Amino acid sequence: MKDSTQKPRLNRVFYISASLIALLVLFGAIAPTSFASIAGSIFNFTTRSFGWFYLLSVFLFVLFLVFLAFSKYGKIRLGKDDDRPQYPFFTWIGMLFSAGFGVGLVFWGVAEPMSHFFTPPYTDTEALTVEGARLAMAYSFFHWGVSQWSVFAIVGLIIAYFQFRRNADGLISTSLSPLIKERPYKQPLNQTIDILAVIATVMGVATSLGLGVLQINGGLNSVFGLPNTAWMQVAIIVVLTALFLTSTTTGLDRGIKWLSNINLGTALVLMVFVFFAGPTIFILETLTLGLGDYLQNFIRYSLRLQPYQQGTWVRDWTIFYWAWAIAWSPFVGAFVARVSRGRTIREFIVGVLIVPPFIALLWIAVFGGTALHLDLFEGTSIAEAVNADVTSALFVTFAELPFSFILSVLSILLILTFLITSADSATYIISSMTTNGSLNPPLPVRIAWGVLLGGIAAVLLLASGLEGLQTASLISALPFTIILLLMVFTLFKLLRQENVRKIK
Repeated sequence: MKDSTQKPRLNRVFYISASLIALLVLFGAIAPTSFASIAGSIFNFTTRSFGWFYLLSVFLFVLFLVFLAFSKYGKIRLGKDDDRPQYPFFTWIGMLFSAGFGVGLVFWGVAEPMSHFFTPPYTDTEALTVEGARLAMAYSFFHWGVSQWSVFAIVGLIIAYFQFRRNADGLISTSLSPLIKERPYKQPLNQTIDILAVIATVMGVATSLGLGVLQINGGLNSVFGLPNTAWMQVAIIVVLTALFLTSTTTGLDRGIKWLSNINLGTALVLMVFVFFAGPTIFILETLTLGLGDYLQNFIRYSLRLQPYQQGTWVRDWTIFYWAWAIAWSPFVGAFVARVSRGRTIREFIVGVLIVPPFIALLWIAVFGGTALHLDLFEGTSIAEAVNADVTSALFVTFAELPFSFILSVLSILLILTFLITSADSATYIISSMTTNGSLNPPLPVRIAWGVLLGGIAAVLLLASGLEGLQTASLISALPFTIILLLMVFTLFKLLRQENVRKIK
């Protein structure tokens, strides 16, 4: 086990990954048109050639986790056999909520079901109808359910197993050490794996930052009439970067902890208010029916592609979501692993795969269900507004509810604090990944990664907006998907060597 008291040292992983990200930032800033064109071409090639690979991989992750939960290996603890959970169950669930939720769910909670309502996933379903609304909610549940969280659970489980069961560090390359049999930090293959993990994480986090900035700009436009332009979004990124770098300097126990409490409290207040101010019975019925449709169509949605017809719907939605989750997974997985010491594999899987997805579905039922009810039964045109400007979805819905101005301002603040918390946590995780797994990475390294995160998010927005963000996640996730599959194989190989009979 590496001595955590040693002074963290920079290595090739930092210099190479930081240089590659910096070059992308410079290229996108100097030649945004060329950057967008090249990125678009790579995006089209990746989705057409490897969409099936993303779908099959995520489906296999779900099957593997279900197998572990119900197998004898579920008794194995993420730690020593006599270890017990570090945090109480409800505290642990709250931490999972903070790690995996945030701006993505706030952004898409209304925008996704209303987008599917306006443009149905299947061409034989008529838009803006009751059937279209039901299908829209079912697919929204699918995208935010077990499949997305299976990716986070896989990475978190593997990192936690190596950190707490085998007394190793939390680097991605370490989890493959039984296969590659190289000394950590020194061999090229290990470093290449960690570089790919860092780049995937940066792109995933930058995608979330960009989505949040788009929504903040949409909110400022709806509420205060400020312009909704690329340069306004860059200005927001500059302010946001300054704020989360300030939070970074305060340390984990101050900035992140304080902001996380604000996030949870504000999110709960908003959801409870909309639940009672909106169509409460309709929301509950939508949640129940949506769960049934989700369970009934899980396999069909998980393996759906469009080889027999023209169309990009699956590529634009499902494949993007899975790629985004994979790119985001080193960060979320590392955080989930860190707070899960002492739990059994079964407890870990059940907790991560059931509770956070259910909270996500409840959020979508409350906010998306309210918007659908307004369009179906009260004559509003939220779906059309969302189709015209996806960033306005939440605020257009609030405009139909009491205290709309207060709700909108609270939502903008919620998005802002979610972004600061996510970016702050991500800079810490990325800095740790580039300083040999240090638990206390140097402040200059964290600041450098914070600046690069803000820079790549700004470049992606300037070059091609939302499409640029989707492209970054999808491309960077491709090599990391292969690494994840190898990690699964390694974990299973090691679990088979465990003497499960002696475990209490």
